[in-house]
Amino acid sequence: MTDTSVTWLTQDAFDRLTGELEYLSVAGRTDIAKKIEIAREEGDLKENGGYHAAKEEQGKIEARIRVLTQLLRHATVGDAPESHGVVEPGTVVTANIQGDRSVFLIGNREMADGTDIDVYSEGSPLGTAIIGLKVGESKSYVAPNGKTIEVEIVDVETYHQ
Repeated sequence: MTDTSVTWLTQDAFDRLTGELEYLSVAGRTDIAKKIEIAREEGDLKENGGYHAAKEEQGKIEARIRVLTQLLRHATVGDAPESHGVVEPGTVVTANIQGDRSVFLIGNREMADGTDIDVYSEGSPLGTAIIGLKVGESKSYVAPNGKTIEVEIVDVETYHQ
């Protein structure tokens, strides 16, 4: 994660991610080191599937630790902003996108972990296009595939986890 922008998180999301980081940094690293050592003792590393799987798992753990460290370092923690009919990080937006109604959260996907709601970051093409729009306003933006997309804001609500 190279983006150093501030990310809004609920206190619950911040606490959950802090716990995950603590677990991975201590128990996760210890467990994977044991797996690697056991696999290493099995012999020839070139043809040792267990060793390669453990090393791959170690890489995923280290990547997740880096992502969580960066995210938590730059997080703004607090309650979801009260909706005033304006799209901002931490609000649930109902929008007509190319004529199809969609409901989603503007923010970080980690906030909505364990829920069914779609999440778009404020830095995504859609998020960038609609931040600051009010209910009833429309805007077009260019998607990564080059297609122009029309979005109309239908409703903006406070996010409740």
